[in-house]
Amino acid sequence: MSLNARAKNRIREFTLFDVVYEDGSQTSNRKVPTAGLDGPEGDGVAKAFIESQDRKIAEASGRPRGTIKTIRRSGR
Repeated sequence: MSLNARAKNRIREFTLFDVVYEDGSQTSNRKVPTAGLDGPEGDGVAKAFIESQDRKIAEASGRPRGTIKTIRRSGR
């Protein structure tokens, strides 16, 4: 497999999301596995995945993240 083909496969493995929190803070390009985003839950799956990531980060850092206000796919 060529380097270019491998790069394209990696891009398809994840979908990037921008997140806005209730306190107005933002994060960009959060990686969410693409598998599962095509189901009936759609981007709701992405929100749940990012919330789970945030909980793990909060446990490790001792600084909790706020509540997610909105998510949208990066570049839209």
